[in-house]
Amino acid sequence: MTDTFRVDGRGTGDGWDGREELARLRDEARHLRRQARNRPLIAQAQGILRERYRLDDAESAFALLQIASQRFNVKLRILADALVRLPRPDEGEGLWFPGRVRQAPPCLDTLGIDDPGNAPRSAVLREVLSQTLAVTGTYMGDVQIGDHELGGLWMENHTGLSDDFVNFFDFVGGEGTSCAQAAKEMAQVTVHDVATAPVFTEDARRTILAAGSRAAHSVPLAAGGRCVGMVSAHFDRPLKDLHPAQLKALELTGRQAGSWLDWYDRTVVLDALEHLHEVARHPGASRVRRR
Repeated sequence: MTDTFRVDGRGTGDGWDGREELARLRDEARHLRRQARNRPLIAQAQGILRERYRLDDAESAFALLQIASQRFNVKLRILADALVRLPRPDEGEGLWFPGRVRQAPPCLDTLGIDDPGNAPRSAVLREVLSQTLAVTGTYMGDVQIGDHELGGLWMENHTGLSDDFVNFFDFVGGEGTSCAQAAKEMAQVTVHDVATAPVFTEDARRTILAAGSRAAHSVPLAAGGRCVGMVSAHFDRPLKDLHPAQLKALELTGRQAGSWLDWYDRTVVLDALEHLHEVARHPGASRVRRR
């Protein structure tokens, strides 16, 4: 049998799979969208740093962000967002947050994490998703993180879901999805059948069904009476109510994860900003360059 050849000269029988190329292009497109989303915020943070510390150029400002980001393993966007939102340090003050009382990290025993004080944020979010899928007995799910400025949810981690699903729900606003409803109500929300649930917009419904999800359950990651994130499980069949024991286990996961994320923002992120402030006040800061 002869191979079928594509316009680019590659045959379908030589081990090349167009699906791999499509997946690569989708990943690249998603990465470019994230860059476009992050760039204005990071540029705003650079401008603040240049003015505040009298830096020579934007390159020096970016280098300071990068140094603090790498040292404390905090994503650049998270660091830039905190820098833009938080009050500036007092003029001439050696510390950005004088008198700050450091709190011990919350327990994460429901996630099987023994040392929450040194756990990377990405690892905690992976375990939140893994635990949720284990409790609900499914293989599809995602974790989202709240946006302080926009008030919506950004996709942070996912498994078992299609590229179209991930692209469509990369950012979720305040309406039209079950996770948005769960965030607003600060309560777990079960969608028994995606095909008939009134909570979804029609575009959202089509995207979810096309991904093979017929039901969903969303759990807020809560701290201090606010939603800091969301974890959702998706099912390939319509769903009855979860068992009370499952709901209790998911509530504990959401509460522990939410408390830890709040601690992370108040501790690790502030530590990174404090370090940035220390380095930026050094006489040589204006000549710092990115690594």
